[in-house]
Amino acid sequence: MERRAKIAVVGSINMDLVVTADKFPVPGETIMGETFAMIPGGKGANQAVAAARLNADVSMIGCVGDDLFGEKLIGQLRSERIDASFVKIEPGATTGVALIQVQEGGENSIVVVPGANALVTPEHVREAEAAIRGADVLLVQLEIPLPAVEAALRIAREHGVRAILNPAPARKLPPELIRLADVMTPNETEAAILATGTVEGAGSLEERIDALRRLAPDASLLVTAGENGVRTAIFGERASYPAYRVDVVDTTAAGDSFNAGVAVRWGEGADLDEAVRFGSKVGALTVTRFGAQSSLPAREEVERFEAKTRP
Repeated sequence: MERRAKIAVVGSINMDLVVTADKFPVPGETIMGETFAMIPGGKGANQAVAAARLNADVSMIGCVGDDLFGEKLIGQLRSERIDASFVKIEPGATTGVALIQVQEGGENSIVVVPGANALVTPEHVREAEAAIRGADVLLVQLEIPLPAVEAALRIAREHGVRAILNPAPARKLPPELIRLADVMTPNETEAAILATGTVEGAGSLEERIDALRRLAPDASLLVTAGENGVRTAIFGERASYPAYRVDVVDTTAAGDSFNAGVAVRWGEGADLDEAVRFGSKVGALTVTRFGAQSSLPAREEVERFEAKTRP
């Protein structure tokens, strides 16, 4: 490893409240559940924790409420050696939550309440300029307001910090925001929505990449396709990276861990080709376990990834 990467993450911080039951209730019905768990989540926090476990120095920038969940989540970040100095506690606000019911067979139903995540402002991001300026790579997603995302990308551009935009959850974005990113990491659905605003009629994956290249000709594209691996357009050169063969248990946080892996390896000095291969290994290990942050691997586990899991 060349050196420790410095990663700044601007994004969401949630508490996932997960219950299991043998069926979903119909309106007006009360049913008995089986298990309950509180699991730290949010795409921003997931990526920060993943990067920290890969031995990066990580700063997290976001918002929580002044409630028990917010206190617990800040403590969780700090327990992972993450600098939470720029995680703002919003008076009177509730921390973001995801209410998740999982029924037998794995089907789930999710209600997300953004809470304090919706209160991340450009001013808040600018208060954390020092953390972004000092980073090797900035990671941003779309679970916070777009003005805050744009502010983070503009600060990175101003200081020559490389920026990865993970455009999830999927939405159409202004071209001027897209062009601020050095790398974009959509999945196939997100690539379609970015390119055309819809999934229907978006064309093949190659056509989606063509459309995104026209929107952001200077950005590198890393399009994740699950078991079909990753399709890239790096400085105009296209390549395919097969997925690693593993026993899939749960795909939660696979995209977050891939993004973190790419950011960390890129921040350490590797080129994007090597960073994609490393991120793919991190993502593959993640899907072999249940949960979000509970499934994120340590650097030593990635380095021990055995030959049987090669593409």
